[in-house]
Amino acid sequence: MLRGGKVGLRARHEEDIPVLRAELYNDVVNSSRAESGPWRPVAPGAKDPRLVVDDNKEQGSVPFSVVELAGGTLVGTATLWGIDTHNRSAHLGLGLRPAARGKGYGTDVVAVLCHYGFVVRGLHRLQIETLADNAAMLRSAERNGFVREGVLRGAGWVMGEFLDEVVLGLLAEEWKPAPGDAAG
Repeated sequence: MLRGGKVGLRARHEEDIPVLRAELYNDVVNSSRAESGPWRPVAPGAKDPRLVVDDNKEQGSVPFSVVELAGGTLVGTATLWGIDTHNRSAHLGLGLRPAARGKGYGTDVVAVLCHYGFVVRGLHRLQIETLADNAAMLRSAERNGFVREGVLRGAGWVMGEFLDEVVLGLLAEEWKPAPGDAAG
């Protein structure tokens, strides 16, 4: 497990799937805002690619379950995706269960994903794309050193309207890990 100050990132367990499906992916509004496509229902027991437990065929994406360090409660999901081994870059994504929001977990998840990307994977650049009104994600990214690089105007179709998307980037040489960061 990779450890931050408040959360740990570990492999996805089978028992995580029903919780994540119910609280993150079956929520039409949340899922529509988080995904780059329209929401669609997934039948119980179906293999949802967003929730795969272990799929060694998909080397461009690394899914984690996020747990509280104090107690091990499942608080969400995190992913390093779009891994480009030639350019040594990747994208970060995360989703927190409703009860876990507003507690600083997002900032900690971004920090641990940075450790994983820069230290464990040896990447040079990490990128985050988020809707312009996602203040929590923008704050989490910027607290970890990400810089706003641009706005993609009207880039996201979400629940009947086009929304702007903000692109943030962080280079390995700009990253400042916290002392004892993500020791595991």
